[in-house]
Amino acid sequence: MKKIELEIVALSHSITQTHSYAVVLGEVNGLRRLPIVIGGFEAQAIAVALERMQPSRPLTHDLMKNFMYAFNVELMEIIINDLQEGIFYSKLVCVNEHDTVEIDSRTSDALALAVRFGCPIYTYENILENAGILMEDEGKQRKAEIPVQDPASSVYRDLSKMSLEELQKLLTEVLEHEDYIRAIEIRDEINKRK
Repeated sequence: MKKIELEIVALSHSITQTHSYAVVLGEVNGLRRLPIVIGGFEAQAIAVALERMQPSRPLTHDLMKNFMYAFNVELMEIIINDLQEGIFYSKLVCVNEHDTVEIDSRTSDALALAVRFGCPIYTYENILENAGILMEDEGKQRKAEIPVQDPASSVYRDLSKMSLEELQKLLTEVLEHEDYIRAIEIRDEINKRK
């Protein structure tokens, strides 16, 4: 299978799930986005690395990087290789002077390590097809934070009571507000009806 390269384009607090965040991966030289819900600790680990902050003591992912360097192991790439029941699965592709090894990893941990190593992030077409979102306006400025929405607005109506046409319109609306978590829910509702 052909690998598709991704990059981190946003890291936002989830307004629909308490204590959760969304890391949004964008297709390199493409318009598709892959939003992934992660926990607060993992979001912090990714943010610290993205902002090149230096904590006084190493975080867990920094420790892992130091450990790998101490034993001459290099992280070459990560691959988001599977999606089952809404859960993404990833592999770390590691090399040393003798071998190449693929190690199973939570996607959030793999992303935190990828940022630290500066290695590429990949996925496969079927995963982008099933879980990706197409951004229609390529020139639109990306925002680091999702704006807080009024829960009484049309964005938060019961999806099961909406027509496919209404769902498509709502999906466009939430993408304009970069509410990727809600977009995931809407996309899943649309896919259930296909």
